Amino acid sequence: MGCILKQGGGLYTRVRVGAVLLAAGQGQRMGNIPKSLIELGGVPLINRQLIALSGGGVDEVVVVTGFYHEQIEPLVEQFPVRVVRNPHPEEGQASSVRLGIEALGEAFDAVIMALADQPLINAEDVAQLIVAFKKRPAGEIVMPVVDGKRGNPIILSGKALKDILESGQNMVCRKFMDQNPDLVHPFETPNQHFILDLDEPQDIEKFEANTGWKLTLPKVKSALDESSNQPVPAYLALQKLLNT
Repeated sequence: MGCILKQGGGLYTRVRVGAVLLAAGQGQRMGNIPKSLIELGGVPLINRQLIALSGGGVDEVVVVTGFYHEQIEPLVEQFPVRVVRNPHPEEGQASSVRLGIEALGEAFDAVIMALADQPLINAEDVAQLIVAFKKRPAGEIVMPVVDGKRGNPIILSGKALKDILESGQNMVCRKFMDQNPDLVHPFETPNQHFILDLDEPQDIEKFEANTGWKLTLPKVKSALDESSNQPVPAYLALQKLLNT
């Protein structure tokens, strides 16, 4: 088996790495907008994730869409990735995780489970996660931990993914890790990128205050009231928050 040189840190065994990028959510807590289409520096977050995964050493990516697939998929298709549409995204993240894993197949030593709403994840972060997986002393899952907080993305072995699939339709990665803590190796790091995500408007406000970066909301049909074709109150409130 070949070896590669990573980040000036020595020689590690070559592993084939896949990734599942989850972008199927409704974004209810964010005013019913696709968080993956929020822009940072003029670039949608989902594009930033794909650039990071590619540059960080991932061999193949499956993107799972669902809600807002009409807006998301045209952006994704410019990348050499496979797109899988969840026909029932309302069933929750477990259904998207399963679709992504099944689409990726079993040809990978490790798989990164990535979220499309982490603004600052970059190629170096992904490379660090892969190195942490290679260097782990034990376990089947590597999870970044920053100041005691769980982070994302995580990286799982092929065995862990098989066990998740065999555990039933409602099994998600977090639930599996909670039930099997002995399989989880914490990757202790000061890198704040791993714990920065956008779940609700307050997260945007906090992100901009702490980083100095400005985020731009996407213009999507879900933010419009069908009777008046005007932005719904939640979206207006979010715009107001961003503009103050």
